[in-house]
Amino acid sequence: MSAAPLLLAEFRDPATLLDAARRARDAGWRDIDAHVPFAIEGLPEALGLPPTRLRLGMLGGGLAGFLLAYGLQWYSAVLAYPLDSGGRPLHSWPAFLVPAFEAMVLGAVLAGVVGFLLATGLPRLHHPVFAAHGFERASQDRFFLAIADPAVDAARLAALLDGLGPLSIREVG
Repeated sequence: MSAAPLLLAEFRDPATLLDAARRARDAGWRDIDAHVPFAIEGLPEALGLPPTRLRLGMLGGGLAGFLLAYGLQWYSAVLAYPLDSGGRPLHSWPAFLVPAFEAMVLGAVLAGVVGFLLATGLPRLHHPVFAAHGFERASQDRFFLAIADPAVDAARLAALLDGLGPLSIREVG
């Protein structure tokens, strides 16, 4: 069984791309993606993307980093190598906070990078849209809507986008 064809519609401005994405979602098409040169307010909702859980992953990574660093310092200072230096307490928690904070930041950043890579499917070295003529302008001044739904063909997409004036609609891949 072959994969669904990938249709690529090119637009001149973000407002028409948003309208096209909403129309495609309302038509019941599900595998919709957008390639744009900058973030567009409302685009994730128009594409029907679920809310991101990246923040929770970063929170978990930060807490894990903090607890691991604090626990390592506590273990080494209190249990493994207790050293009474000048009558100071073995569990000197204020001194443990700075390295634990740094480990918290490191853990959150690492969790964020790994979560981002997993959520976006990166690194992806090839995608069919990379071969589309003119797609390099997606990083400059053009807005592309990609639809890979088996129920969609170029004629149905053109009929749906009638009135929005896409610059082109083509099948890639």
